[in-house]
Amino acid sequence: MSENVSKILALKYRPKIFKELIGQEIIAETISNAIKINKTPNAYLLTGIRGVGKTTTARLIAKALNCSKNVGDGEMCNNKEACDHCTEIENSNHIDVLEMDAASKTGIDDVRELIENSKYNPTSSKYKIFIIDEVHMLSKQAFNGLLKTLEEPPKKLKFILATTEPRKIPITVLSRCQRFDLKRVGIQTILDHLKKISKIENGKISEDALILLARASEGSVRDAISLLDRAMVFQSLNPENTIDGKEVRKMLGLVDKSKLIYLMENVFQGDEKNTLKKFSEIFNEGLDAKSFLNDVLELIHLYSRRINLGPIEKDLFISDSELDLIEKSSKNLNTNDLSLFWQLTIKTIGDLGTVSNEKVALEMYLMQLMHVRRMDEQQDVQNLSSSRLSDPIMHKKKIDESNKDSNLKNTTKDQLKSVEQIKVFKDKKLESGVEEGDKLEIRSFSDLVALVTKKRDMELKYDLERNVKLVRFEYGKIDINFNENLNRDFIKKLSQNLFQWTNKRWIITLSKENGEKTIYEKEIELKKNLLEAEKEKPVYKNILNTFPDADLIEVKKDHE
Repeated sequence: MSENVSKILALKYRPKIFKELIGQEIIAETISNAIKINKTPNAYLLTGIRGVGKTTTARLIAKALNCSKNVGDGEMCNNKEACDHCTEIENSNHIDVLEMDAASKTGIDDVRELIENSKYNPTSSKYKIFIIDEVHMLSKQAFNGLLKTLEEPPKKLKFILATTEPRKIPITVLSRCQRFDLKRVGIQTILDHLKKISKIENGKISEDALILLARASEGSVRDAISLLDRAMVFQSLNPENTIDGKEVRKMLGLVDKSKLIYLMENVFQGDEKNTLKKFSEIFNEGLDAKSFLNDVLELIHLYSRRINLGPIEKDLFISDSELDLIEKSSKNLNTNDLSLFWQLTIKTIGDLGTVSNEKVALEMYLMQLMHVRRMDEQQDVQNLSSSRLSDPIMHKKKIDESNKDSNLKNTTKDQLKSVEQIKVFKDKKLESGVEEGDKLEIRSFSDLVALVTKKRDMELKYDLERNVKLVRFEYGKIDINFNENLNRDFIKKLSQNLFQWTNKRWIITLSKENGEKTIYEKEIELKKNLLEAEKEKPVYKNILNTFPDADLIEVKKDHE
């Protein structure tokens, strides 16, 4: 009893039967019914985010298949007199149920050992079961070695694979498994579960605090219980006190939503002084930078819903007073502003990992928001576009409008100058992208990036610069490689935009070749090389002799 009490809550309240799985009722029922009628697959594949019950479900399947007291209902024993098989599987010491963490055992030798072991019949139970966690971490050779055994395993052998990244598993392996996707658990379901545990553990924690914990878990039951455990440990230091929402926010580094709304109101009004003052107050309360930006995204989403869909319905996360504040603020906003805010916030989240001072980064982000809103559409385009192309294009559009009346008498000197510039561009046939009437030609990858920047599609620009590795570029065809952070809708969105801009169907293919480094990687490498070169110069060495603790952080190169 004392051992159970000392367990962390995530282990203490781990499901012991299918019916105790939180938020996965359909999957639990499907698996138990299959076991009941003896129609179990050779291999299971359990997918889902962390903490939704993949490993737990794998163990439950192993228990249900090997339970000696199974009465034919697809469940396993769940009482103090549990059978030896269920007890040993629960304690992770069953001789016929082998668990392997693919994150630490990725090689072909580990899989060969597993395959060799699979040839032998179970020692004491009905089935020999191999549970491979984080299976996507296996090497290509390891997957190839596993294929044949997965397809035609011995009758007494079952595989249960678990992963958070099913996309990284070869299709040949996926096709040999019966797949179950464990979904994110709803906030209300998690909240009810936390209330139940808190009551059993005699925890003094308010409902608004539990709501914050359920929200912070992002659909992960394990994360929610771990956060509850953390809050209750904090509460045990002052047994007479009740943990409220304010203390949970401080614990998690979250921002009070009403404070965030007031802060964003200052941003909308362009009040830089009060914006930075309020932000400093919030930051000093223990703000977590990423959580702050995610809260901003949620708020932008709420504003967009209010503008486009009408009044917002009250839910777990929004109080009446916060709804009133959102209602007032949304009257001075438009969808275009919010779209720009969203893209800039997404970009800032990606940039957090590259900065050392998060406060400075967030202050710059807030000032950028204010600047973006003040810019009119034309100025915004000019500031975000390539300086090499934007001016003549913008002027040409103006001239084309004036030419509709066949009257150039009132054309200004600046416009005439632009006409000459355009003529020069035409004569040279522009090696870079050029706009002629409704037709746009893109002759290089850099032209594409410049155009996307001009079109103010910050999400697409972010992917092109940071997540895309160029293999080959031809007019009408792009071959790319990419990293794991690429937006899944990238190719679809880029293809649609290119067709709209150029009136031509573009072929975008995914290549197995490594391709070039990303634009961002090239910039980092260039900065590094410049830094190293400067450190080799006598000037820097002389400075070090005078100031031994000095360090060269950044080199800025002048552009003529």
